[in-house]
Amino acid sequence: MTTTPSLLLADAGEGADLAAFLVRLLRFDRAAAVRLQAVAAPAEGGVVAVFGRLPLGTTGVLAVRTARLAELEAAVDLTVSAGQLLEAVDAEANTVRLPAPVTGPAWAGLLPPRTGWELLGEPPAIEVVPEVTAAVREFRERSEAVPEHHRTRAVLDALADEIWARPLAALPELPLRAAHAAYVIGFLKPAAPLTVHRAGGWRRLSAPAGSIAVRTAAAPGAGLGLSPLR
Repeated sequence: MTTTPSLLLADAGEGADLAAFLVRLLRFDRAAAVRLQAVAAPAEGGVVAVFGRLPLGTTGVLAVRTARLAELEAAVDLTVSAGQLLEAVDAEANTVRLPAPVTGPAWAGLLPPRTGWELLGEPPAIEVVPEVTAAVREFRERSEAVPEHHRTRAVLDALADEIWARPLAALPELPLRAAHAAYVIGFLKPAAPLTVHRAGGWRRLSAPAGSIAVRTAAAPGAGLGLSPLR
């Protein structure tokens, strides 16, 4: 009988937090896949990162949830069903069974680079949150103003792209799309410390609960994977 491999999370509550992250992803796409990477970490058992795509407009962004591991026998790199991974999370035991891999979507092979990140700034969340909520309100009002017979997915995606492609006022090098993604996935909170990094054509918005990576231009070296970061 073959034993299903599993990961033991180091911190209490991480299993529940990972499950909440997967639930939010599945609200956007019930058939969502995620890429899971677990690597050894110095002086620790290891760290696991779960990458999921948020399809906001025609341009998606990557949401990354990380957690420390109590132990890790071997590195793991799998693309799996988000729904099956959710079922495999045991919040009480703080463990994650590894589901069988699936054929991954194209984005799963095009992750941000491992190294070369440069700090751009630390925008105050207290300024970012109102900007995001105002843009959400604008999208809702403008989409509702479109006659119903013209309110197609293509029209709504174009409107979303117009709004979320705008630069973030608190840090113009970051598109508003990244902050919006952090907001809808539960990473962006009024008191959360935020940092923004750049690597080639990639930008990364990080908060204590996780990170959002967005590709703003052709990024040389993409597809190498991202070292899991808080």
